[in-house]
Amino acid sequence: MDKFEEIRPYYDHEVESKLRELASNKKVINAFLHSRGYHNTFLNSFLGLFLSFYLSRRFKKIKSIHQYQNMYEKIMEKIIKDTSSGFTYNGLENLQENTSYLFISNHRDITLDPAFLNLALHKNDFSTVNIAVGSNLMDQKWAADLMRLNKSFIIPRSGSSKREIYQSLNLVSEFIFNKVKVENESIWIAQREGRAKDGKDITDPAILKMIHLTKRKELSFSDFFNQMRVIPVSISYEFDPNDLNKAKEVYETEVNGFYEKKENEDLESISRGISGFKGSVVLNIGNVMNFESDSYEIVAEQITNEISNQFHNHPTNKDALSILNKDLKLEDNEYFSERLKDEPDELKSILLNQYANSAD
Repeated sequence: MDKFEEIRPYYDHEVESKLRELASNKKVINAFLHSRGYHNTFLNSFLGLFLSFYLSRRFKKIKSIHQYQNMYEKIMEKIIKDTSSGFTYNGLENLQENTSYLFISNHRDITLDPAFLNLALHKNDFSTVNIAVGSNLMDQKWAADLMRLNKSFIIPRSGSSKREIYQSLNLVSEFIFNKVKVENESIWIAQREGRAKDGKDITDPAILKMIHLTKRKELSFSDFFNQMRVIPVSISYEFDPNDLNKAKEVYETEVNGFYEKKENEDLESISRGISGFKGSVVLNIGNVMNFESDSYEIVAEQITNEISNQFHNHPTNKDALSILNKDLKLEDNEYFSERLKDEPDELKSILLNQYANSAD
């Protein structure tokens, strides 16, 4: 049995059966229709039949992950056309063909951050990345299937005991090392657990400890990460379709001391992020980093600085900072004034800081 069975992406021989299951899954059909604004149960029952038939026909010729990602490329290009004013990427010259990397990225959107990187790689004949995804996004099997078809692997976020959590994270660490060093495949992982909801892209040392876990007794921290060929990645969106929801989460946490997610909230955030207008999207890919320290905290700060230095500031970032500094009025920026017109002052400040913290 494959030791990575429970966490790995799907293999080519699994693609056909998984797509067949998805095409006939009522939850998939309903989720798609709801994301498109169709909420009439009677109408959806008819539309669902046609959509299921269409998907079955569309998926029929797809027999491999590569063919699936060819289809995914077309979907991403449509997302860019319909929901952005353009996608720009820089830094591919820093990569060598047939070389694997550990891409460590800031994290603003649940699914699109690695999808934009994969699009840039795929369009330029580089191999796409294996994407680290938290197990909290895998509650719905159909959602997990879609992600694992797109080369996602699972990082557990819970366990019945500390020992179980440790064993699970050690397996993930082994999977990452095996992909990069043995199979010559690249990995994408966010610099911290969860999206940056305050606009501060800070690398969590715990992420680095987890990645190093499987080789901690054999390789020093610096030797290990130098062998993994770490590439810092920074992505920025002119407009974040989830900015108001993120601000409300931060606000509730500050007021109540905690935030309780609603059912299917992550899936709704995914849908909103994909379908919402993003303005200009810019992806910057850095150079392979070199580490001399064996301190997790020092290396984390080094990665944070690289990601921050690469971040592309949009007019929204600069205007938010100017509004907070009272050099501009809220009404001077059409997006912010419309977005925040019915919100309390405390929430306005939180949302503006999301954008301003990147330009600070």
